[in-house]
Amino acid sequence: MLLGIDVGGTHTDAVVLDRGRVVAEAKVPTDHDNLLLSVRAALAAVLRGVDPGAVRRVNLSTTLSTNAIVEGKTEEVGVLVAAGPGIDPENHRTGGHFHVLGGAVDHRGTEVAPLDGEALAAAVAAMRAAGVRVFAAVGKFSTRNPAHERAMARALDQGGGADHVTLGHSLSGVLNFPRRMATAYFNSAVWRQYNDFAWAAQESLADFGLNAEINVLKADGGTMPLELSRALPVHSILSGPAASVMGMIALCDIRDDCVILDVGGTTTDIAVFADGSPVIEEHGMTVGSYPTLVPALKVRSIGVGGDSALRLGPAGVTVGPDRRGPALATCGCGAGRPGAPALIDALNVAGACAFGDVDASRRGLAELGAARGLSAGELARQAVDAAVGAIVLAARDLVDEINSKPVYTIRELLGGRQVRPVRHYVMGGPAGPLAPLLARASGLDVRLPDHHAVANAIGAALTRTTLEAELFADTQKGRMLIPALGVDRPVARGYSLAEAEADARGALAEHIRSLGADLEGAEPEITESGAFNMVEGARTVGRTIRVKCQVRPGIVRRAG
Repeated sequence: MLLGIDVGGTHTDAVVLDRGRVVAEAKVPTDHDNLLLSVRAALAAVLRGVDPGAVRRVNLSTTLSTNAIVEGKTEEVGVLVAAGPGIDPENHRTGGHFHVLGGAVDHRGTEVAPLDGEALAAAVAAMRAAGVRVFAAVGKFSTRNPAHERAMARALDQGGGADHVTLGHSLSGVLNFPRRMATAYFNSAVWRQYNDFAWAAQESLADFGLNAEINVLKADGGTMPLELSRALPVHSILSGPAASVMGMIALCDIRDDCVILDVGGTTTDIAVFADGSPVIEEHGMTVGSYPTLVPALKVRSIGVGGDSALRLGPAGVTVGPDRRGPALATCGCGAGRPGAPALIDALNVAGACAFGDVDASRRGLAELGAARGLSAGELARQAVDAAVGAIVLAARDLVDEINSKPVYTIRELLGGRQVRPVRHYVMGGPAGPLAPLLARASGLDVRLPDHHAVANAIGAALTRTTLEAELFADTQKGRMLIPALGVDRPVARGYSLAEAEADARGALAEHIRSLGADLEGAEPEITESGAFNMVEGARTVGRTIRVKCQVRPGIVRRAG
């Protein structure tokens, strides 16, 4: 059996699958002040009648890292940067403890200027005096030679009292200095909160008798072992929308261009498929205004969900982007849970559904509309139209944005290809009543799969472990590195591209297995490779080789 848990903005969903068949599902309110309580409540509900000993894998999607960044609750990070000539790192400053040090490594990994030890010591002392305990150390060409980053880490460990140091070269083999700085910064910013949650979640799973492999969803639609996620929590940002996309892959046979709509309690997450494959961010996700190296699906979130607040203003009736407690229909009046008129109440009054306390929805909308002379029914109609219109418009805008540049999917680059969706797939709690309304507003076919209310948890449960690594070799120097895996070894002058590809595949597969994960038959693939001769005078003195290897995101099997 496989167990999937998705901690959403409003609800935490859980499912148990036996050979792809859903045998148990649960939906409980998310407690944002204590996400662990939400996980425990979902576990207690979904494991009733299920033997915990039969569960061999638990996949968890959490909003923790995303919420910490959005709400400004991240930890102060000390950033040490060694750039050398070229890009001025001050143009990409992150946080209030940002120190640029002298020293440089070139694109082949040769140290052209030693690290400034005095400046390093002064920066470490200043950050320690300010009480900073987590750090990021980044060199421009650290993927070619991480010596400067390692020297920074030693200084931080010895003199800075570091609890954690994110080394830039451990994040990705891609050469993009500004993105690497931002990625290292955010990784350390959420490190402590994420690790506190991860340890507690692991203990909670054990408390329920679960002795299973534990993975965490990543933004690219794959999972990573819990142990690895503790060092790289930045990859858990936007794991919720990724779970939604993988849930649709598991539940539906998607082969065309289409749009995925996950309508939750707080937001609607929108993703796009081209030729049946999810569209991805070309270089990595953007966190706030900072582009990063975190691989991610192309997703847009808007503040329209079942619990999104209704308001009357100069522009008429608006829905969201915030929520002011649960909808009136679900607030449990008299139980100390104050509610507010929300989209699900409007759907109730409009006759689209009969969810929870319909009379409470009707009373609340009548009271809200009275000030403007609107009946409960007219207010409901305008609110539903506003919500549906916002979702359809956001989906069209995302498709237009994707079509403004080359289209990258999980599988390939579709150069010159225009995405033309033929249908919407809708999931989430309010998806049932919204589906026919979205079909009418968009003019497209709308599909509502089985188990649509917990499709994100199904996606979490069935998603495979995915990792990537980049190999760089310089045969003149006789050296080969795979920075993200910590591989650094000598190679012969005749080291070939074929040998590099085999080494990249083997190292990545071995690394995944060492983390206790199962490849599920999905062996690492070479996604990019190339070799270039280095010429001095009139003769070739060596070759530089670059190989990118990946276990692609996907599901271990279809649901149902």
